[in-house]
Amino acid sequence: MKNKKLVMIPGPTPTVEPIQNQMARETVSFKDPDFVKDFKELVVELKELLGTKGECMVVAGTGTLAMEMAIANTTKQDDNVLIVSHGFFGDRFVDMCKRRGLNTDVLASEWGQTVPVGEIEKKLGEKTYQAITVTHADTSTGTCAPVAKIGKVVRKFEDTLFILDGVCATAAEPEYVDQMGIDVLLTGSQKAFGVAPGLAILWAGPHALKRRTSLGTIPDSYFDFEKWIPIMHDPFKYWGTPPVNLIWALKESVKLIKAEGLENRYRRHKNDARAIQAALEAIGFKILAEPHCRAVTLSNVIYPEGVDDQEFRKLLVEEGVVVAAGLADYAGKAFRLGHMGNIDKHIIVSTLAAIERALHRAGYKVKFGETIRVYMETLLLSESA
Repeated sequence: MKNKKLVMIPGPTPTVEPIQNQMARETVSFKDPDFVKDFKELVVELKELLGTKGECMVVAGTGTLAMEMAIANTTKQDDNVLIVSHGFFGDRFVDMCKRRGLNTDVLASEWGQTVPVGEIEKKLGEKTYQAITVTHADTSTGTCAPVAKIGKVVRKFEDTLFILDGVCATAAEPEYVDQMGIDVLLTGSQKAFGVAPGLAILWAGPHALKRRTSLGTIPDSYFDFEKWIPIMHDPFKYWGTPPVNLIWALKESVKLIKAEGLENRYRRHKNDARAIQAALEAIGFKILAEPHCRAVTLSNVIYPEGVDDQEFRKLLVEEGVVVAAGLADYAGKAFRLGHMGNIDKHIIVSTLAAIERALHRAGYKVKFGETIRVYMETLLLSESA
């Protein structure tokens, strides 16, 4: 008998039944009055959830589209952009900016570390930057940027907009747009929201909207904030066909988040992540990210000596769990384990047990039940603190 397959990659993440049910509904016209009402309510709820007096846009597309939109609506050719990169996905902004004729400077950290906030402030003081980009949680490294501290620094430079890539963080790591000085926050539906892939989601604060107005007509059409904002105010209007069932699914996700409580959700992700990481370290794995900057949405897990990556991941699939391969210098040396969204303790315990079984089959000595013991002890202590 085959085990049920748990998809524990850094996204897409598992979808729970209430969200699945929304995706399985009979599709209606995007001008159906009930759908229009649902869409409009969703946009308002998203603005309230992450706290902005600006705008929120929900667009058919991916997180990559959202990155492009953020740049296209806040900069023009020959503007200066500072890219703070903590891994592969931070580096993606470099190519996007250069293609738009922007002058790019890059502050990059060693993989597993983050750029010190003091270095960011020093660099911002060297010349006028129209924007700074930061990836909140980089899935290539499992690191988490200190967003609130960076936002406080960027506020000192009134001409600089703070663009935050929250693709692997939003709804799991604390993000409050206006309060934290974030001017554009972008994400996708398939990570901590726990919805299937297909939606790009952006929040634009007042300063970002003012910048968009100052740019006049931009060369992009589908990307343009000014095309989408009227739709978000009145979804009965048309610019591009909304993915009806995904909109419903995202609305259900927000309902689940509000029922849990956003701060409770942040706390749950942190407690689970720290307990998972401690459990894996207890049986010989190492975590790539330094303890002070570990993301709560995923872990990049370095193998003990003697464990072959391809064999281990193949055996792990047979044991019922799918994880992602390491990237760049860590290809073959690590795997990436997602633990975000609506996964529960049952899924986590099953995942840890499958890791133990796969290690045993790979010839690595394992004390069975050790990961589960450490996970539960660490978790229960953190929950009672």
